[in-house]
Amino acid sequence: MSGQVLVLNTGSSSIKYRLIDMGTRRAVAGGLIERIGEDESVLTHDGVRSERRVADHEEGLKAVLAAFAEHGPPLDAVTAVGHRVVHGGSRFVTPVLIDDAVERAIEEMAPLAPLHNPANLEGIRVARRAFPALPHVAVFDTAFHGTIPPHAHTYAVPREWTRKLGVRRYGFHGTSTAYVSRRAAALLGRPYDEVNSIVLHLGNGASATAVRAGRSVDTSMGITPLAGLVMGTRSGDVDPALGAYLGRVAGMDLAGVDAALNKESGLLGMCGANDMREVWRLADAGDEDARLALDVYGYRVRTYIGAYYAALGHVDALVFTGGVGQNSPRVRALAATGLTRLGIEIDPGRNDAESAQARVISPEGAEVTVLVVPTDEELEIAEQTAACLAGA
Repeated sequence: MSGQVLVLNTGSSSIKYRLIDMGTRRAVAGGLIERIGEDESVLTHDGVRSERRVADHEEGLKAVLAAFAEHGPPLDAVTAVGHRVVHGGSRFVTPVLIDDAVERAIEEMAPLAPLHNPANLEGIRVARRAFPALPHVAVFDTAFHGTIPPHAHTYAVPREWTRKLGVRRYGFHGTSTAYVSRRAAALLGRPYDEVNSIVLHLGNGASATAVRAGRSVDTSMGITPLAGLVMGTRSGDVDPALGAYLGRVAGMDLAGVDAALNKESGLLGMCGANDMREVWRLADAGDEDARLALDVYGYRVRTYIGAYYAALGHVDALVFTGGVGQNSPRVRALAATGLTRLGIEIDPGRNDAESAQARVISPEGAEVTVLVVPTDEELEIAEQTAACLAGA
């Protein structure tokens, strides 16, 4: 596919965008509009910041288009629009050309991702009105995990829940994991379908994924992004009976428990900070809660590495990505502590060296290659958009 793809990632009060030239696979422009619907919205376009009142996403996209018109580049070469959609359920396991039926299906899946799918859908509708002559493609965060086998995605719950209500493991961060696992294979100089990897996407949200021969076979997030690893404000795995217990002893309702587990737990709940840099600062200053939070965080990551090592049988690469995974040598070292019997080891000098590039941080000759691979979800969305249209 030639030309350019405009990638849109629409949140509840934001629009993140990037214009990607498909000939060079490079971004030619990009930006973010935040605080949509608030008194003072902020638009940053290629580093140029402006503030204005933006009432809704329609006005937000118009502001983005106005920024392109004022600061460039022109949008004459745009041949498609790619949209990030968080939840595709069991129905969408590949990118799909958007029409009215697809819009309705995304809306029907809103209960699976009530904070994300409605905002994603609003962005799609606004963009289709703004670019009626262009093809629009939905790329789903859950799609990469559509290859997880039934024994790994099925919960041991009543069959009616699974069959009628869609209760199962879906997983998230799939767009990032697809990009990173493919880049890892390229760095190893091996075909993608010959490499087994464990991908750790560590940011404010965090997940682990087992990738066998280019296919996701298990992942830590579940029917929602709450499950799995400890995150900035999310608890990760807890006893499923916790809600009932808190209802009995504290009078909390399900909505209150859900909100607390998503927004008041994780690192924030344990030590009062959800920024990993601040957690380390507190721990270094002697804060025992912060030290415990780091111990819990690292332990949870290591247990998932071990579990996915067992699921894969053998592992060629352990891959760190995401804001924390890419930028925190101390977290990477914490995550790999005690895993030398599995062939996983980090070279301190390589790990501590500052670099924005994809790189190896394990010692020469290590049984498992440990990599840091910066993710590029927008490029992945653009490439999946192009692939979808090429096959249409």
